[in-house]
Amino acid sequence: MYYYSTVNDIVMTHSAVLEKDGFDIVKVHFERPGEDGFDFLDLTLPGEIVYKSFGFSEDEIIRLKKYAKNNASLIWDFAQKGGGINA
Repeated sequence: MYYYSTVNDIVMTHSAVLEKDGFDIVKVHFERPGEDGFDFLDLTLPGEIVYKSFGFSEDEIIRLKKYAKNNASLIWDFAQKGGGINA
């Protein structure tokens, strides 16, 4: 996973471009320290499809999905080039 950002103690990372069922996707992971370890949210682009989460409220999930959507073009660009440092 490649580092993308830290906002309000939530770290966001993403994968390289991957293939799933014949389509290109990028996995996005949000994580923050929580009372019971780490809270996390895993989703895929495109579509901001959540496939795993723990510790984030429904409102937080909506905000994180919106953040991923608003940054999707940069995330895709970085994912194709091997992370933000290489882009």
